[in-house]
Amino acid sequence: MSNDNGISLFDQELRALKVPAEVASNLPPPSFIDMEGKFEAYVTRKEITVSFPVLPRYCNPLGNMQGGFITAAFDNTFGPLSFVAARNPTTTIDLDTQYIRPIQPGDRLTVTAKVMLRGFSIIYMTAEAVNKAGKVIATATTNMLILKKPE
Repeated sequence: MSNDNGISLFDQELRALKVPAEVASNLPPPSFIDMEGKFEAYVTRKEITVSFPVLPRYCNPLGNMQGGFITAAFDNTFGPLSFVAARNPTTTIDLDTQYIRPIQPGDRLTVTAKVMLRGFSIIYMTAEAVNKAGKVIATATTNMLILKKPE
């Protein structure tokens, strides 16, 4: 792993993939940019950590980050990992989130996703989201379909 927790390695691997111009122009995707995601750590094709600020505009009436935004943070973490792990575009088949405790504005949601199984057409991944204190906020699992590049 490099001195920057593997982030430059992730960037190199991502750039090495032959991505169609219309896809490359949207990397990272607008949803990742809007959520102010920050790549924190990367282990080649196996694990990635991304953090997201908990902003007031992501909160429900009780003042906690809305579950849909927590799931979006998982999706914005699973997506980049699945893409480099498969070395092809992927699409989500399912994404199951288990909410453990709330998180409030001013905190930071840090998601670590891991590839558990990579087959010919499916990637199965798990993830855990924690707050700044390291307490688990939510967990998630997903299956991603590996899309074949057009020939």
